[in-house]
Amino acid sequence: MAYRGDRAGGGIVIDIGTGNGRFVYHCARRNPGRFYIGIDPSPRPLAKVSEKIHRRPEKGGLVNVLFIQAAVEELPCELEEVADEVHVHFPWGSLLRAVAVGEESALGNIRRICAPEALLEVVVALDPDRDRSEISRLGLEPLTSEYLHTVLTPRYRAAGFELSQAAVLPHSDWPRVNTSWAARLQSRPGRSITHLIARAATLKPAG
Repeated sequence: MAYRGDRAGGGIVIDIGTGNGRFVYHCARRNPGRFYIGIDPSPRPLAKVSEKIHRRPEKGGLVNVLFIQAAVEELPCELEEVADEVHVHFPWGSLLRAVAVGEESALGNIRRICAPEALLEVVVALDPDRDRSEISRLGLEPLTSEYLHTVLTPRYRAAGFELSQAAVLPHSDWPRVNTSWAARLQSRPGRSITHLIARAATLKPAG
């Protein structure tokens, strides 16, 4: 089951590596009772949607959306334990390495913004041929089922997440994620799709 940030009810949903903000914007329009935060280190893709949300409601404006310029390594302290859901869809660069390798520091930053029992969804789509240079640059291992369960699962647990799903999906089972990258990549058969769903474990008090 894919948690796509569009469940009924309230709460705060954070999309890390939000790109042009399409996922956040469309979810916020469908669910006015939830608050959505899109985070990306690059401000340029967010310029258009950031202007749009400040329009009048009849012109597409929304009051339940916020966009923040930040990298996963430097998530604002003001977001500590606020998220009921966190999504990482089709990451690239350092964010891709963080979730595909299970880097403790980056995953720890994501855990820091999660409320207890918050849901984390990660969707990675890599093509071993088209993405060969990026895979090599980031030092990524093939995301096989064995790797997900024997390597990635314990690394996520060490960072405070319990994985309930860690699967390599066929192209036909592509999660219904409303992003520009999803639309582009879904038309290119051959990419393996790695789908992770986790829950933020209750952190033990220090000492």
